[in-house]
Amino acid sequence: MNSRNSKKNTEEKPETNLDGRKAAFIYTEEFAKYPYPAEHPFNTVRAQKVRELIHSMGLLSAENSKEVAPKAATRVELKKYHSARYLHALKTASEGKWDIEALNMGIGSGDCPIFKEMYNYSALACGASLKGAKLIIAGEADIAFNPSGGFHHAFPERAAGFCYLNDVALACLKLTENGKRVLYIDVDVHHGDGVADAFYQRDDVLTISFHENPKVLFPGTGFEDEIGSGDGQGYCVNVPLPAGTYDQAYMHAFNSIAVPLLKSYEPDVIVFELGADALASDPLAHLAITNNTYADIIDILMDLNKPILATGGGGYNVENTVRAWALAWSLFSNKADSYENIGLGGVMLESTDWQGGLRDRALAVTKQQKKAVEPVIEATIEKIKKTIFPIHNI
Repeated sequence: MNSRNSKKNTEEKPETNLDGRKAAFIYTEEFAKYPYPAEHPFNTVRAQKVRELIHSMGLLSAENSKEVAPKAATRVELKKYHSARYLHALKTASEGKWDIEALNMGIGSGDCPIFKEMYNYSALACGASLKGAKLIIAGEADIAFNPSGGFHHAFPERAAGFCYLNDVALACLKLTENGKRVLYIDVDVHHGDGVADAFYQRDDVLTISFHENPKVLFPGTGFEDEIGSGDGQGYCVNVPLPAGTYDQAYMHAFNSIAVPLLKSYEPDVIVFELGADALASDPLAHLAITNNTYADIIDILMDLNKPILATGGGGYNVENTVRAWALAWSLFSNKADSYENIGLGGVMLESTDWQGGLRDRALAVTKQQKKAVEPVIEATIEKIKKTIFPIHNI
């Protein structure tokens, strides 16, 4: 779809009443049956723990909130993005039939090991994000959250970065097939390379990825000069952040770059990859933000009065990831004021580290940290303003 010549719909769109927004939490106990290998950093128990926490707080039975069980994506649905050859290799490998061709597709690598249920788990995760997209298209939900999704590193014929099938790319495609202009925003600490590649030459999906400097972190892509090509030139936005980036610096970059773009682009739907591995505690990365930054971003996105399909993503400190996603759901379901400050340490989170509620405590920022972070972020902002903003008439 090429929407450059009809970029904005001049007809006024009905506003959604935020207080009456319908929120759907997409989850099934089937996810708990398909764990990654025990030694693998990716822990599928996170979604289960989020569900348990928000259920215990009454956030699944709140007004205008509901839990929705997904079904696995069908082969026909998966072929919208992945090749038949790749799907066959992935399924047969999960059944114990693995060969060099599969390895060349990333199946059986250190990041993407073979385990019995890897195909079933991945197809179910895709089905959950597609269910969210379908609920939004049908007007049955204004916000859908799939904490078991966010596999943004998978390519049409390649597994990578713990990701076998790309649920977020499939969800974006489903939305565009139904005539929606999509804003894809990715705050996972790793560059959303699979999604960026899927829409690199299209202008009906604007991809914005905030991630740690790709010079030092997987997947090694996502520099400022990767801006899309052809019809998609200027519709791929990458914001690499230096190690040690803290809340205020992160939000300065977000407000300077993402906010003007999302207002100019006027999306019909927002797809939000909410990876929690940018948190200061994450063992696989080097940023220093708290979940208050995620909350601030959600507030901005909610204020746009657009449907939101949110997914999980990275997040390798399980406890802090669970709290971040529970906080996100409390905001999505418009119940944050009632619940975010309730003490949740001790028994509930199996820890005594922090009992201040869903929100993280503020972290001190050193002068050295500011000196290392601020000039780098300012330079990135200026680069993007020069290359991207003129294309959007900003």
